Amino acid sequence: MKIATWNINGIKARVDAATTWLKSASPDIACFQEIKCVDQAFPKEVFEELGYNVAVHGQKGFNGVALLSKLPFDEVMPRLAGDPDDLQARYLEACVSVPSGVLRLINIYLPNGNGSPEKFVYKLAWMTRLKERIKTLLLNEEPMVIAGDFNVIPAPEDVYNPAAWMDDALFRPESRAHLQALVNLGLTDAFRACHDEPHRYTFWDYQAGAYQKNQGLRIDHLLLSPQAADRLQACEIDPVPRSWEKPSDHVPIYVELAL
Repeated sequence: MKIATWNINGIKARVDAATTWLKSASPDIACFQEIKCVDQAFPKEVFEELGYNVAVHGQKGFNGVALLSKLPFDEVMPRLAGDPDDLQARYLEACVSVPSGVLRLINIYLPNGNGSPEKFVYKLAWMTRLKERIKTLLLNEEPMVIAGDFNVIPAPEDVYNPAAWMDDALFRPESRAHLQALVNLGLTDAFRACHDEPHRYTFWDYQAGAYQKNQGLRIDHLLLSPQAADRLQACEIDPVPRSWEKPSDHVPIYVELAL
């Protein structure tokens, strides 16, 4: 089973790119982030025509996550528990039935954290809530994939110039410590389990020719529960869509699991 994640950076602007990539890569499940539209405005029919069931948790003009699955959803749960006042659309959880049993999917668009002290506090609080949810779900002892734009650079080898990013919310020690605490629950970073080479990126800024200079970041991740990690076969980043016309600033990353 092939499971992909991609921050699409606006589904209305990138629907053609999304369908082109889905037709070519043919993932069984795709997790989109930053769709930037309400549920009703998401172009479900386009993806249903490609054979996908669609679940959306959207927000007008900002954030938003969507799940596409060739398998029907057994259950879908939007919104991260732990703060009833948090209205930002950043979390979508679902289960599908696979030959080995149940596969749980967590699609996240983790807060960036830059811009103000309050935004950084919100980022860390959101990560704490995520850790508590994952800790609970791990008790189910089932294959689980946490996929999405984490907005965290895990290590110096995941950024083109670590020194330039030391004060950025994506690379601050607190952000990295929270991500490591999540991994320490027993999760596996699928890409690092398959690749040890440095400077493999999932994001390049639109400014200053970052893509052409390969000045990128690895901030899109696929974390696996022990039961999913046992079935890990491959994990790859597909940089090709970044070279397309009007691209997202992120590219897809996908995992292959023997389910």
